[in-house]
Amino acid sequence: MKNIFLITLLFLNAALRLRAEDGHQLWLRPQRAAPVKVVAAGKSSALLATARQELQQGWQGGAGATVTLRIVKDKTIKYDGFRLGPTSVRALTEAGLLYGVYELLRRQQTGQPVQNDLLNPSYEHRLLNHWDNPDGSVERGYAGQSIFWRKDSALVSTSQDKTRWQKYARANASVGINGAVINNVNAAPQILSAEYLARVKAITDVLRPYGVKTYLAVKFSSPVLLGGLKTADPLDPAVVKWWQGKTKEIYRLVPDFGGFLVKASSEGQPGPQDYGRTHADGANMLADAVRPYGGLVMWRAFVYSPNDKDRAKQAYNEFVPLDGKFRDNVIVQVKNGPIDFQPREPFSPLFGAMKKTSVMPEFQITQEYLGHSIDLAFLAPMWEECLGSDTHQAGPGSTVARCTDGSVYPQKHTAMAGVANVGLDTNWTGHDFAQANWYAFGRLAWNNQLKSAQIADEWLKLTFGGPTTAADWNTNFLPPVKQLMLDSREAVVNYSMPLGLHHIMSATRGHYGPGPWWAPPKMRADWTPPYYHQANANGVGFNRTKTGSDAVSQYHEPLATQFNNPATCPDEYLLWFHHLPWDFKMKSGNTLWSELCAHYDKGVQQVQQFQRTWDQAQPYVDAERFAAVQNKLRSQSGNAVQWKDACLLYFQQFSRMPIPASIEPPMHTLESVIANDMRPRRSTE
Repeated sequence: MKNIFLITLLFLNAALRLRAEDGHQLWLRPQRAAPVKVVAAGKSSALLATARQELQQGWQGGAGATVTLRIVKDKTIKYDGFRLGPTSVRALTEAGLLYGVYELLRRQQTGQPVQNDLLNPSYEHRLLNHWDNPDGSVERGYAGQSIFWRKDSALVSTSQDKTRWQKYARANASVGINGAVINNVNAAPQILSAEYLARVKAITDVLRPYGVKTYLAVKFSSPVLLGGLKTADPLDPAVVKWWQGKTKEIYRLVPDFGGFLVKASSEGQPGPQDYGRTHADGANMLADAVRPYGGLVMWRAFVYSPNDKDRAKQAYNEFVPLDGKFRDNVIVQVKNGPIDFQPREPFSPLFGAMKKTSVMPEFQITQEYLGHSIDLAFLAPMWEECLGSDTHQAGPGSTVARCTDGSVYPQKHTAMAGVANVGLDTNWTGHDFAQANWYAFGRLAWNNQLKSAQIADEWLKLTFGGPTTAADWNTNFLPPVKQLMLDSREAVVNYSMPLGLHHIMSATRGHYGPGPWWAPPKMRADWTPPYYHQANANGVGFNRTKTGSDAVSQYHEPLATQFNNPATCPDEYLLWFHHLPWDFKMKSGNTLWSELCAHYDKGVQQVQQFQRTWDQAQPYVDAERFAAVQNKLRSQSGNAVQWKDACLLYFQQFSRMPIPASIEPPMHTLESVIANDMRPRRSTE
């Protein structure tokens, strides 16, 4: 009887320890705090009140300790950086004090030492770009409707709205994100109307106590569509006057408004090229409008047209000749790669090539091409790979990170943007592990030298650990699940687009799943996978060498020569830069066809191992989140098999080579996969 009682107690203790969680708290789960006294010098303010509250709610240090928050003059502190001590934070700004408080609490909760450290952000502006529409939908959103806008078009801000915005702002501030573009880059003109600007003010008022500035994406033709003008020509005096008036209206409502994000002359969006003007003409007109208020213009370099022989080259061709012609409050926003957020791309050659213009990286947190919020893909290794790539533009060591953070070129402003994956789903991101990408973006925007392993370690401890964690959690949960995260992006590359293949996903199902065959009649060639993989009886891959599109020439030496030669081109970019025969001998000794088969098979095996790893983690995870992730991994496993079968069967039509005996043969026929691709999508997909 006594033994039964003890066993019951153990089970009850375990149940309490692994209490139900739904992921809504993100990495900011409540902790039992010790009493702490906070001494903050200076006038009381909303930011200081937030910092004080966070310390009192989360202090894990000695009971009764006194923590001092001080504004200081210190030339070694940059932007909203800070000096951190075990019981002190010193900064130039109140925002810096808040970030220091979050760093102090993070180190306490993750067991990192707290010393007298100087922590400066890599970038002045660290922003999320939301692709949210006024009707409440979210383009490439996989976590439900918008947190900012509603389908019923009601613009009254409810208490529920404000509570969610406050939690969102807190999450951003905890990782140093200090800005949010709260609407889609494919902007609707009504976002600048008086009724929508009133809601922008309401959102900003909630975000402000966490140091998060609000920005708006604007449609370049707004003077015509909203203002009733006959033109949106950036050099037309009436257009200039309209934008100046609209900007004044915005800043009257929101004095600390951050500025504008613009997608123009791209994918059918209107822009200055419609009037024979340049990107610089358009950007500078808007920059002049926001300059009196300290505002910024972030002008996207994502441009391409259907008549270019190689879409990958166009951004470089359009923007490099304009280097030095932009106002100093314009930042050119460049996607990490030259195509479009593919699972793997070489870095955009614009990084480092524009030496007289502020340039900012744009990463995609939402997994448009990496399995939506179904597949588990930790993206920090992808971003770390890009930031660490050496452009050689100013000699060895001219990494993308250093070319964009002001280390190599004297940029007036520095910034990094991440396309957000936030929605109304309870867990915010649709997949519990997709939260890690939001977290990772903030951490890398603050410190572009951080390693993915450290970020994963922090996130797991904050999200799944805690004071009641089982004694063997650090042995049986943390290492295997962290390794799962670190391997996950490469697994997606392996089972979808290995060896430099890119843009071969299904457009029928919103870029989810394989579709190398997809090429409807009259469709733009550069929107179809065959444009990119170029598969035929002679081989596969896009020839971007000097004998092809010559995209290699946009890279600085020695990269141009390295990429141009298949013998020296890294395997991960091989089919990006080369069209090679199926029997091409790889560095491994395998033929290209065999190597391709091996990568697809490895990707499937990796996801199956992820399932086993997560199953073994069950004793350390609450039941709700365990089941949710388990179900997602089950779907991902099926997705990986479908990618493998579809691509190998499709490409085998051209290679006419057998699938190696060591590779598990396809479970599907090509016909059945294509038929499945054409079926209507379920709402859960």
